[in-house]
Amino acid sequence: MYPTFLSKKINLLILLSIALGNHFVLAQNAKPAEHVVLISIDGFRPNFYLEEKWPAPNLQTMAKEGARSLGVTGVFPSVTYPSHTTVITGTMPDKHGIYYNAPFEPEGQTGRWYWENELIQVPTLWEAVRNDGMTSASFLWPVSVNAPIDYNLPEFWSLEGYGRIEPMREMETPKGLLAEMELNVLGKLNEKTFNGDYLNREDRIGDMAGYILETYKPNFITLHLIATDHFQHSEGRDGPMVHKSIAATDRAIGKIMEAAERAGVLDKTTFIITGDHGFVNIHSALSPNIWLVEAGLMENKDDRGNWKAAFHTSGASAFLHLKDKNDTQTAAQVKKILADLPENIKKLFRVVNREELDEVGADPNAVLALAPIQGISFSSSTDGDTLKPAKGGTHGYFPDFDEIETGFIAWGAGIRENVEIQEMGLVDVASVVKYLLDLSIELPESTLYPGIKK
Repeated sequence: MYPTFLSKKINLLILLSIALGNHFVLAQNAKPAEHVVLISIDGFRPNFYLEEKWPAPNLQTMAKEGARSLGVTGVFPSVTYPSHTTVITGTMPDKHGIYYNAPFEPEGQTGRWYWENELIQVPTLWEAVRNDGMTSASFLWPVSVNAPIDYNLPEFWSLEGYGRIEPMREMETPKGLLAEMELNVLGKLNEKTFNGDYLNREDRIGDMAGYILETYKPNFITLHLIATDHFQHSEGRDGPMVHKSIAATDRAIGKIMEAAERAGVLDKTTFIITGDHGFVNIHSALSPNIWLVEAGLMENKDDRGNWKAAFHTSGASAFLHLKDKNDTQTAAQVKKILADLPENIKKLFRVVNREELDEVGADPNAVLALAPIQGISFSSSTDGDTLKPAKGGTHGYFPDFDEIETGFIAWGAGIRENVEIQEMGLVDVASVVKYLLDLSIELPESTLYPGIKK
């Protein structure tokens, strides 16, 4: 038996040891952030937050106070759906399987896009959040139909036309989610009150995310804002509605920040703002399928008729597909057609061979791709003049110049103040989410820059 005073000291030491051990376990389990809001601004350019001429006070404040990139290199083609899937998986298109906005359909394009989450061939951040016992929400994120998300309004439309509310309502999780938000914060949504042609859509997506954050406090929220893309397509990079659209986007983000503050979780929340691509002003469009029609390799029909080769256009670029993947004779014939074009046409684009497509993680099914110079966009047209006038702006270019780069801001819990990243990849965004929520997902292609960690 120990003396009483010694027994008390031993018991005290045991209790102290247990307390310290529990504190150590809690410290080990503590995540840098309890909530991460990942916002994609379609057509997001770094100058929106680096130049004061743009009306984006929330974005510019977060960029100054948090971590910001001078440019983010995207995927090829630099279009919305493969880019968003790279963000949500931390892998390139050749791994995740979403190669374009719309898949190449051998019997002719039906208008379908890559909508369903089952088409993604690798684990997503949404899966990782659920597997680690946390909750998630998502609003209008590409390729999210049927995704493992607790509160989900996916981007989806019927083949009858884009913009209708009912197809999204039919795909929501849980059932009644949109009706709940309409009752409590949105008002009734229809083609007038939720329409990509008007800026009220951005307000309502901000309201959706803010309501769910304040009401249910999910650990991970993803949302997709489209106005900047819509108006850069119609007006180019510097049109008057582009300025108004970034202001509307900034206001939507402010609504979510205020919701986090009202919910008492702002100090535990991190905002990540990124995009999918930049934008390029265009003046002319080139139609490479006309060359194939003239060579008898496809027909001027919606289903391509009796075809052997076809260019699948995605944004500004075009990707060559063969009916028979092993048809080396047709592949060689197309390459000769391209090589024999007059110099005044050949100088408008370059041929991206299969080896280079492999290097950038592009569609493994394409034989080659055509990447235009700035100002030129490829068209799917199969008749008329090969070179036609065009206007506005577009994307989809090979991601090797500044104008096509997108942006990145991280602000809030777990993020060091005033960090500038000169260059990063879109594939790297996922690793920031992994760090903040301490997710168990493996991301071998995604790099976390430790300089942003608090």
